Amino acid sequence: MVTTTAPAVTTTDAKLLRFALRLDAIGTGANGLLYLGAAAVFGGMFGLPAALLYPIGVFLSAFGAALLVLGARPVISKAAVGVVMAVNVLWVLASVEALIAGWFPLTALGTALVIAQAAAVAGFTALQYAGLRRA
Repeated sequence: MVTTTAPAVTTTDAKLLRFALRLDAIGTGANGLLYLGAAAVFGGMFGLPAALLYPIGVFLSAFGAALLVLGARPVISKAAVGVVMAVNVLWVLASVEALIAGWFPLTALGTALVIAQAAAVAGFTALQYAGLRRA
């Protein structure tokens, strides 16, 4: 029987990747906790339904925690980072689609929030990609 393992990145060659994962974890987790704690207030401020912000808050909090765990591992799976980057790209695409299609009656502040989050997530993804390339 032949066993194979996914390519991985060790501790010594992953400084930028670890930084990118931690930065993403902090931003994502903090955002998720804010949504959970203030969904009703944010819903009115941004024009987003609180019923949407609660599950998004749960997802973002869990995703942020998973990113912290991934970034702290002695060996980082390139496949796992690929999944993280794919989720991030989907977030950016969904954000753009939400703006273009007018899924929600966003306020000006809500529109700015969606754009800022998409830009931040795109930046996290670019850093993760650069970290993978260096590793």
